[in-house]
Amino acid sequence: MNKIKGYFNEFHPIVWVLLIGTILSRGSAFMTLPFLSIYLSRHLDLSPVIIGLTVGMSPLMATVGGFIGGHLSDRFGRKRVMQFALFSIAFVYFGFAIANSQGWFILLNALNGLSNSFFEPTSQALMGDVTKKKNRMKAYSLRYTAINIGASVGPLLGAYLATTSAKMSFSITGIIYLIYALALLVLLKKLSIPQSQQSMKKSVTFWQAIKMVKRDKAFLYLLLGIILVNIGYVQVDSNLPQFLSSTLHNGVYVFSVLLTINALMVVFLQMPISHLANRYKPMQVMVVGAFFMAIGLMLCGMINGWVTAILSMILLTFGEILIFPSNSLMIDQLAPDHLRGTYFGAGQFRKIGNFLGPIFGGFLLSHYHGQIMFWTISLVVLGSILFFMIGNRSYVKISVRGLEK
Repeated sequence: MNKIKGYFNEFHPIVWVLLIGTILSRGSAFMTLPFLSIYLSRHLDLSPVIIGLTVGMSPLMATVGGFIGGHLSDRFGRKRVMQFALFSIAFVYFGFAIANSQGWFILLNALNGLSNSFFEPTSQALMGDVTKKKNRMKAYSLRYTAINIGASVGPLLGAYLATTSAKMSFSITGIIYLIYALALLVLLKKLSIPQSQQSMKKSVTFWQAIKMVKRDKAFLYLLLGIILVNIGYVQVDSNLPQFLSSTLHNGVYVFSVLLTINALMVVFLQMPISHLANRYKPMQVMVVGAFFMAIGLMLCGMINGWVTAILSMILLTFGEILIFPSNSLMIDQLAPDHLRGTYFGAGQFRKIGNFLGPIFGGFLLSHYHGQIMFWTISLVVLGSILFFMIGNRSYVKISVRGLEK
């Protein structure tokens, strides 16, 4: 009991509030968004192109919105940006429940991407603000675990509601986000957050922030590397199910089992593996993770049954567990205290990979065999290792210069 209490006390109460909120909000979001394209097809009879545009508006807006939201949180405080974002997301889902035209859905999903891109980097920055350096890897790993708990439960509920009342699922998600926003509003007032952590000592303009980020070579190499990783990882949601359904007679069922394996592995192995990875530098951990992911993708091209399918997903998941929390920690280490939100916001540019991945992979899948597609994508992911290593070298040089001064 004392051990559990000690572990609980390692983190500021606001971290636990954010983690619980992440489970509930992400679970409800995964209950609706994966089925948005089905809803648009059934109820509005839209073409695949328009549905693709509608669904794609969210990551597209998130790509540009993260930097703006992160910078605003540095200038005006984490609280205001987070509260504005959560209330906006709640509004979006209530809007989905009553929208009846493609224009409204495009507009609302664009707002959804923008609001989420404001909230995500700001909440990560706040977790970094209130957590000791030695515990930040644990905090980011817990956050990633919380996301995956929501991801493992949400789609199951969504699949049921999609066949009964899709509008109800939108309303339920809106209510959960509204409760989360109100709870955070009250708790941020009650919980003691040191003033030095709420307001940064230095204030820079938007253009000054852009220049500072552009000059940080280590961060830019990290960003390029993680974009390549995302091009690979997004194949799991986009082109892998198509490949399995055309290759295996029970491909859809195999894919659903693989998603369950992925979620369970992340939930149960994230913390033990992160505890082990904490002994090494984040960039080193990301290099190993990229290697696992590349091998997993290569094996995807050779799937011919259950054994190869499960083995490929295990390797992909190990790569995921090693890369994404370490990426958050690396951004935290690179960011000056007064620009932590800006750096986490700029990290949202990694979603360029989420946008390009399905297009590039889909082109290869339609013009060549699936094996060629996965092997090519695995080489792209291996390319990220080069950027991680160069970025690490730049980071070490900066650190050495800092020590010499």
